[in-house]
Amino acid sequence: MRTGSEPATARSALRARFWLSLWGLVWAGFGTVVFVLVGRPGWATACAVLWLVMAVDFLLVVRHLRQGPHYQPGRNIPPYWPPDDRRR
Repeated sequence: MRTGSEPATARSALRARFWLSLWGLVWAGFGTVVFVLVGRPGWATACAVLWLVMAVDFLLVVRHLRQGPHYQPGRNIPPYWPPDDRRR
């Protein structure tokens, strides 16, 4: 049930996802370079694909962070009450 305090108490994990994506980009890039130098093309390809996935995630997180906060109902919007069971 919505209590009405969600807009004031809601928190986003975008900043944590930003740093985790950045960490993943660094390690996947490092792994790609190391496996190319060692001569392991399969592992290098796997790390490169992982790097690509992390890069897309990183770009989406940055895009969402730059969009800023979205509309949230104000304090004058009443909470949603649970549906009435008598209508069944």
